[in-house]
Amino acid sequence: MRKLLIVLLLMTCSINAQQMLDKIVAVVDNEIILKSELDFRANYEAAQKNLNPADTTLRKQILNSMIEEKLLYAQAELDSITVTDDQVKQQLDYQINYFIQQYGSKERLEQIYGMPLEKLKRTLQDDTRKSLMAQMLQQKKFGQVEASRKEVEDFFTTYKDSLGIIPEKFHIAHIFQNPKTGERVKKKARDFAESLLDSLKKGADFATLAKKYSDDPGSAAQGGDLGFVKRGVFYPEFEAVAFSLAPNQISGIVESPVGFHIIQLLERRGESIHCRHILVKIKSDDESDLHAIEFLSDLRDSIVQGKNTFEHYAQLYSDDKESAKLGGDLGTFEASQLDKSLLDVIYKLKEGDISFPKRLEIDKNVYGYHIVKLIQRIPEHRANLDTDYAEVKRLADYAKKQKMYAEWMKELKGKIYWDIRM
Repeated sequence: MRKLLIVLLLMTCSINAQQMLDKIVAVVDNEIILKSELDFRANYEAAQKNLNPADTTLRKQILNSMIEEKLLYAQAELDSITVTDDQVKQQLDYQINYFIQQYGSKERLEQIYGMPLEKLKRTLQDDTRKSLMAQMLQQKKFGQVEASRKEVEDFFTTYKDSLGIIPEKFHIAHIFQNPKTGERVKKKARDFAESLLDSLKKGADFATLAKKYSDDPGSAAQGGDLGFVKRGVFYPEFEAVAFSLAPNQISGIVESPVGFHIIQLLERRGESIHCRHILVKIKSDDESDLHAIEFLSDLRDSIVQGKNTFEHYAQLYSDDKESAKLGGDLGTFEASQLDKSLLDVIYKLKEGDISFPKRLEIDKNVYGYHIVKLIQRIPEHRANLDTDYAEVKRLADYAKKQKMYAEWMKELKGKIYWDIRM
């Protein structure tokens, strides 16, 4: 995922450059690589590694990587690899949210790339689809590749001296509560949305209410106007209602992952609609925060008193649904992989101890509270197969895949047309 995101970031940053007169530096099947793309990638990689972006060896390595990306896409087309519109939309949403976090706001992102968010998504859509196809091809080819026990042992024998010291690690679990999931908080938001809908039914101006009350900063200033959009951009719950409305019709309350919407369809052109909305987000308050803290404290007391297990309560009550399935298990981490505030909590725990409730920041807009259990503390040590087999196996798996990938890429370069023109 991180590699795909970097590729998409580079695609985004080269949008404007590609629109200008540019030199073609390589051709791969039906795709081209522009000098502006190579320059940007070289500058990016050089900045990451404190190297000279004009270094000939570096630029050759980067160009080769870019050629390989195009070869993967070409082979994905030959193998009839397909991705759905939903998969593209999900990846685009993830990418755009990442960019918004990096730049601080949707408005700042639009300013930097000189286009509205929806146009940016449309511009990125084709490249996103190609990248996903290439990724799916690699997963299909190498996803199930694993090193055997003997291959892991041989890998360890060969590289054990270079593995060095394994840092201290912590195996942890948690039970997480999101204050916004409480029914009281959701009801408060829905009731407010209902009051706005009542005002609209009594003749209130939609744009005026949107400017004053909508929690969508990107459209509120325009009276909730979202412009013309094709299917696949909005949340499915939103689209199902928006596309069913008649022109000028106002919907009821529509719930999506971001809150409650009131939608008005303004115009339809084929498979595109022009609509506006008022968004009421579900917002936590001091009372819901206090309830989450008290609830987690009660769970901790019950576990300490032996009334039931941490794993049982995690499965029942944790709002982190992925770890909840595993009894709250988050896995094993080095100190450098953990947030300082979480590390401060863990350092004070003995194996089997459970922390008191602590605030957890998920991202800029999402937070909650959790209690943390230290399952195991693994001291710093030299790598060995007894305690570090899983980690050594991951390295051996990766090495095996890389070897197979190199051989496969050599094969692709022999059968798919490519040419360097620099």
